[in-house]
Amino acid sequence: MRREFGDTDAARIVGALIPGHRIAGRALPVRHYGSVDVFLEAFGRAQQGDVLVIDNGGRSDEACIGDLAVLEAEAAGVAALVVWGLHRDTPELVEIGLPVFSYGNHPLGPVRLDEREPEALTTAHFGPHLMSREDLVLGDEDGVLFVPAERAEEVLTTAHTIRQTEREQARRIRAGETLRDQASFDDYLARRSADPSYTFRQHLRRTGGAIEE
Repeated sequence: MRREFGDTDAARIVGALIPGHRIAGRALPVRHYGSVDVFLEAFGRAQQGDVLVIDNGGRSDEACIGDLAVLEAEAAGVAALVVWGLHRDTPELVEIGLPVFSYGNHPLGPVRLDEREPEALTTAHFGPHLMSREDLVLGDEDGVLFVPAERAEEVLTTAHTIRQTEREQARRIRAGETLRDQASFDDYLARRSADPSYTFRQHLRRTGGAIEE
C-alpha cells in the first residue's frame, strides 16, 4: 500500500505555502487513507506545538488536506502541518495563516478509501524516512528536516557553529577577501595534484571552512 520513494519523488521539494514561514516542533505522525477521520483522531492526541506529519505516499493525484483540516489542526494546538503530498484550498489556507509545507496544490480531494494500517497514528513515512513521536520537525523556505529528538541538541549546536563560520566567511568576502583566498584554494589544488585522493572537504576541515559541512 505504501508508495516507494523514487527518483521522481526525490526531485520534488517540500515547500512552505506562505513564504517566510519557519517551523520547529515534535512530530505528530499520521497516515492518510482517503478519509479525514484519521486526522481528527490524531488531533485528539496532539499537544501544543506539535507538527502534524502527514503520510500521503507522495501522491500527485489528490490533495489530502484543505481548510477544514487546517482549521481543526489550529484548534487542537498544532503548530504546523507537513504533507508528503499535496494540499488544496490555497486561498483559505493563506488566510488561516497556519504554516503548511507540502509538494504544492491540487484542486481535487481523495476519492479512494484504502485499508487502514495499525501504525496509522504512530508512524508516518516521508520519502525514505519513517517518522515517529520521537522525532523533531524543522522547516524554513529551503525545505524540511527531521531530527531524532535525542540528537536535537547535537544537531542544533553543530548547525549554529556552521552558521557562525559561514557568516564570518561572508563578511570577509564582502570585505574583499575571496572565498578562494580564505580556503587556500591554490594550496588545495596543489595537494590534490600530488594526491588525487585528497578531497576538498578534507581541505576545508584542515583550514576551518564550513562550505560543505
